Amino acid sequence: MISRTFQEPHCFSTIGTVSLGRLMTTTDHNPDRTADVLIVGAGASGAAVATLLSEAGFDVVCIEQGHWQDSFKYPTVERDYELQAMSSWSINPNKRRLPEDYPTNVDNSAVDPVMFNGVGGSTILWAAHTPRLLPSDFRVKSLDGVADDWPISYEDLEPWYDLNDQVMGCAGIAGDPANPPRAGRPMLPIPIGKDGEMMAGAFDRLGWHWWPSENYINSTRFGEGRDVCNFCGHNMMGCYQRAKSSTDITYWPRAIDQGTELVTDARVREITTDTSGRVTGVNYLDAEGTDHHRSARAVVMAANGVGTPRMLLLSDSDRHPNGLANSSELVGKNLMFHVFGQVSGAFPDRRSPWMGPAVNIINSQEFYETDPARGFLRGYMLRVNRPQGPASIARGGSVERVPWGAGHHETMKRRFTNTVGIGIMGEDLPDEHNSVSLDERLTDSSGLPAPKITYSVSENSRALVDHGIAQGRIVMQEAGASEVIVNRQVRETGWHLLGTARMGDDPKRSVVDNYGQSHDIDNLFIVDGSVFVTAGAVNPTPTIQAIALRTADYIANERNDLKA
Repeated sequence: MISRTFQEPHCFSTIGTVSLGRLMTTTDHNPDRTADVLIVGAGASGAAVATLLSEAGFDVVCIEQGHWQDSFKYPTVERDYELQAMSSWSINPNKRRLPEDYPTNVDNSAVDPVMFNGVGGSTILWAAHTPRLLPSDFRVKSLDGVADDWPISYEDLEPWYDLNDQVMGCAGIAGDPANPPRAGRPMLPIPIGKDGEMMAGAFDRLGWHWWPSENYINSTRFGEGRDVCNFCGHNMMGCYQRAKSSTDITYWPRAIDQGTELVTDARVREITTDTSGRVTGVNYLDAEGTDHHRSARAVVMAANGVGTPRMLLLSDSDRHPNGLANSSELVGKNLMFHVFGQVSGAFPDRRSPWMGPAVNIINSQEFYETDPARGFLRGYMLRVNRPQGPASIARGGSVERVPWGAGHHETMKRRFTNTVGIGIMGEDLPDEHNSVSLDERLTDSSGLPAPKITYSVSENSRALVDHGIAQGRIVMQEAGASEVIVNRQVRETGWHLLGTARMGDDPKRSVVDNYGQSHDIDNLFIVDGSVFVTAGAVNPTPTIQAIALRTADYIANERNDLKA
């Protein structure tokens, strides 16, 4: 049942909201009070929780180690946007190296985790491709005998998916035969363009499923102060049109309007507890390094599948020697990224490449479900994407690097603006070996231990991606590509940080219950991708936000003991 307190989505102006937020975080709240709920992280899930709870009358504080972004200063408007995308605006914190970031030790990982710290979190630097998990993704153990079943179903999340689509602004169309029946979207899908028509024709001739991608990108004006997508092709970075949805321009203005206090440039270093073991708030460092304590009746972790286990492990004590909420010893374990490979085709006879959102054209779930004849369990999504800029094409990006010297210009001419890609996004089954732990040497700019990532690609995942690459070749050849380029393993693809504080009914085999409440501590909640039991083979943000809204609704309607 949808919250009795959450108001229907409405449009609101984003103009001037940032200054209002800054004013409220400095002058309008008493920092010595005990808040009802304190949220760590202002990204996709934290923003959703803050909005629902503040509209339900809870006193909410959110602590965010990054800051507000000015959408008119995104590098997408600069000529050197690609250079900035590889450095100060990289999706990889190990390349950005900003004070508000924390590094990650990836020496023992086949994939680099990528994320962004700031109001809006990684929704600032995301593609905004927003498919949902399928019903089978919640029943992997029952269907395929591996991993575990979720303690919730697709139907439990469906109303929250629908609500989130309205608040974020979903462009799409109902009727996809690979998915359950869906409510209408607020906007029609982004046009698939000539690239999409060419690839869709190939899928049709092969008799394979395809459907226009669902996006949180405006195909028409949606929300006051948010324009329509202008098809600039830069949507992996922040959108100066505000056409690409991010929670700094959707949820956060609404939460602040309802009284949420958002404290920025503040790095949480510890979740505090009392003698009974219940959480009492957090200790954090401000931009000058000064230590502060904020007290609260409950703490909600929304710091992503790397940041949340890191903070729980940093919050060890005599009562919690293995870290907070870790009696199962599963905090940080079962890290899932999604395995990813890329097949690209060069089509030199194309004369008018159609620009648009980079990776959100059409997708196919023809090979999504398990087929024992393929030799692996579970499946993958084929995701058609557009070419990148010249620097990205030259240096490799998601395809092979263009060689320097003889033949360089010829190869660039053949590939640049003429390339269409198919990303193979495969299900990554949970494995306790794949994990987030605290590094013994590497620290962030405040001297706190950085996360160490341990991750290897399983034999099942490798077989799955190899099968996807073979099918991608078939599609490209059917579409008429003159050259097919393959990248079997794209390293910088840890966009989806999942599974490191999984939900479940058994406290010995999970960290939180089906509402994200810690089995060990009843006033500690987790609402980010950490709680995923399995990863599915789709982008997880709509599911993360649906889970967050469902947890917030539970707190609002069942946990009045947390409200002053």
